[in-house]
Amino acid sequence: MKQEDLLYFKKLLQDRLKELLQEAEKTVQDMSDNGTFFPDPADRASAEAERNFLLRIRERERKLISKIQAALERIENGTFGICEQCGDDIDIERLKARPVTTLCIECKRKQEALEKIKGE
Repeated sequence: MKQEDLLYFKKLLQDRLKELLQEAEKTVQDMSDNGTFFPDPADRASAEAERNFLLRIRERERKLISKIQAALERIENGTFGICEQCGDDIDIERLKARPVTTLCIECKRKQEALEKIKGE
């Protein structure tokens, strides 16, 4: 992969990581500051449902943060853009669509087909 492409992906991943970490910090701050009391059970239930939804989103983002950090490590050690399964280069368009990917499109298709057969 060209050095300019690596720099592009590094900046893209770093920017996304920064954004996710800021959102996580904001959530923690909001939850810490939010001492709101709802006397109405319906309001309380609605607020709790909203809070649970937000926490599920943050959990997904936490997993994405781990994937971004791993992708940044692959950039540093020279394995970014190389399929973990077959060793071929991952297409640049695939990396643009999903920069944290570790599989080329063909290996991903095989993985998904196998998961479908197993019922996962």
